[in-house]
Amino acid sequence: MSAYLLELASLMAIFSFAIVSPGADLAMVMRQSVVHGRRQAIVTSFGIGTALMFHVTYTILGLGLVISQSIYLFNIIKWCGVAYLVYIGVKALRSRPAEITAADGTEERGAPRTQSVLRAFSLGFLANALNPKPVFFFLSIFSTVVSAHTPMAIKFGYGLVMAGCLIAWFVGVSFFLTTPRMRTAFAKASRWIDRASGVVFIALGIKLATQRAG
Repeated sequence: MSAYLLELASLMAIFSFAIVSPGADLAMVMRQSVVHGRRQAIVTSFGIGTALMFHVTYTILGLGLVISQSIYLFNIIKWCGVAYLVYIGVKALRSRPAEITAADGTEERGAPRTQSVLRAFSLGFLANALNPKPVFFFLSIFSTVVSAHTPMAIKFGYGLVMAGCLIAWFVGVSFFLTTPRMRTAFAKASRWIDRASGVVFIALGIKLATQRAG
């Protein structure tokens, strides 16, 4: 058991840096928090965590190695990811500022926009699942840190802990960005936030398009 705890500690030491690093996942949760509110941002966070378990599962089953060695499969995933990031980027650029009715009957900008739970979850899941970078990340850390003799159930347990920490991080981000003070500040610049997030998503898509396997 102590050997498994050491493996988990080593995995989390590496994974903690990946959690807080800027990327499509963080950009997605930030936009969800600002544009659609806390509930949708939290649901999106769970979508991202579920996608992480998707990556961990195929890595443990050996499919990650197959994908990493196949340029064809890698490119399929990559270009799907590129198309998705550019799509949500364009949607953000074309979106209109949200409006709410204030206490005096006038309209104000900054209200969370209506979005279904399924839509919020799928945004997070697809943003992470269609990114080929985790293929190499999880393949590398599991092959170097986790023993080949570690039972599969324990490996899945590692994945659940990592997914739980990822969700907790993004839920924390969601709560912070949806506090009254932060919402008031973001509401004043809602249109520019949409434009900035749109540019970020498109830039991430372009960056992904230039990425090569290996």
